[in-house]
Amino acid sequence: MSAEWRILRNAETGAVVLERVRLCKSFWCHFRGLQLVPHLPENEGLLFITPYEGKAHTSIHMFFMRFPIGVLWLNSEGEVVDTALARPWRPAYAPARPARHYLEANPSVLERAKVGDILRFDEVAL
Repeated sequence: MSAEWRILRNAETGAVVLERVRLCKSFWCHFRGLQLVPHLPENEGLLFITPYEGKAHTSIHMFFMRFPIGVLWLNSEGEVVDTALARPWRPAYAPARPARHYLEANPSVLERAKVGDILRFDEVAL
């Protein structure tokens, strides 16, 4: 998985959840996230890649955010283990179950994926 942008799909149905997901692997990408971003295109998101499953290192804050986001937390198998509508300037959101990855996107992503869905992001987006 070398490309920066991926397509996020429901593994069972093949339905596109997001057309373009940017993989966020580096310290600086994790540090910055979507803070101070003026807007996010409807079909894009940021997928944070972490080395292991847990709750603490996959929790987020909403300081310096200008808009609400939909958050999906995924375990190592790509199963959505929790979701949240995160609002600006809230101190913390954490998954109910351990997660390895988490996606930040527009709130509408919560209409296209739910807890228990298996998502995949191995398809390169052009």
